[in-house]
Amino acid sequence: MNVLTVVGNRPQFVKSAPLSVALRDARIHETVVHTGQHWDDEMSAVFFDDLGIPAPAHLLDLRTADADVLRAAAARVVALERPDAVLVLGDTNTTLAGAQAGAAAGVPVAHVEAGLRSGDLTMPEERNRIAVDAISALLFAPDERSAATLRGEGVEGEIHVVGDVMADAARRFVPLARSRSRILARLRLEPGSYVVATVHREANVRPQRLERIVRGLGACGRPTVLPAHPRTRAVLAQNDVAVPPNVSVIEPLGYLDFAALASQAAVIATDSGGLQKEAYWYGVPCVTMRPSTEWIDTVLAGANTLVDDDPARIAAAIETARMPAERPVLYGDGHASGRIAAALAATIARRAS
Repeated sequence: MNVLTVVGNRPQFVKSAPLSVALRDARIHETVVHTGQHWDDEMSAVFFDDLGIPAPAHLLDLRTADADVLRAAAARVVALERPDAVLVLGDTNTTLAGAQAGAAAGVPVAHVEAGLRSGDLTMPEERNRIAVDAISALLFAPDERSAATLRGEGVEGEIHVVGDVMADAARRFVPLARSRSRILARLRLEPGSYVVATVHREANVRPQRLERIVRGLGACGRPTVLPAHPRTRAVLAQNDVAVPPNVSVIEPLGYLDFAALASQAAVIATDSGGLQKEAYWYGVPCVTMRPSTEWIDTVLAGANTLVDDDPARIAAAIETARMPAERPVLYGDGHASGRIAAALAATIARRAS
């Protein structure tokens, strides 16, 4: 049994780490393809070092998010490897490219995080989710809400509610991160005294929106650490966006350093999908700088506040953010990877018989 896993950005590297372990335990050979959608070493290579993910058999180094370029390169790898299944994760252009390459070759596509919807079709990620789910043979949904969405859309693939692989990663790596990382000492921070912010979505790095977001982070008054995506750093510099004195823009961090920093923050302010969930699992209140979220359950639980790019709302939400006294268990029990590996093994065996 051979599964081709297609990754290209940092959340996918984190998600693939526990999956790689589960696939190996299920005696499934995994071939990893790194498209190079994120090519800064601090955004990609360091994750393989930190998390012990198998070195990519195919390091495409494409240095682009162009879906057509990514798809053509992925198709060449699929033709070369002839896998039993193509495994894609999340909602990036790498996800779409890998899924389309597999489907075009007649290889079953397995989508991790299937069925997520924000309801905002202006987001390229939302359009990618819908397109990938429509062509996937195996749809691994994190919860019943996502499975119901898939059934409502009439997808043809098999739907499996497995939980969230990010919960697996958090359970496995956060204790290790806190014990190994020295990031708080390096930044001279005390646990619970600071805000961690991330801003990387295409809509939010447009100069006007980014300026408003940064102004809102400054208005909160708390020490704020912003590990900046290369695209975000470039927009800040090229547009002379004024960075308030309480906001420290630093280089991207490796996963373990970032997990140690985020899990001990007072508040997380982000436009990331994955970090909204991680904040919930860490017990850190979240402020989401987007008009919508695919992780609506964190909002309904009172642990996450949607503020879009309004500076006053960002500052107010950070100041008042609190975790609810009681929180339901959301997005799985930390064993999603094993369920995914078992379903893949069963599907591959059934097709081979």
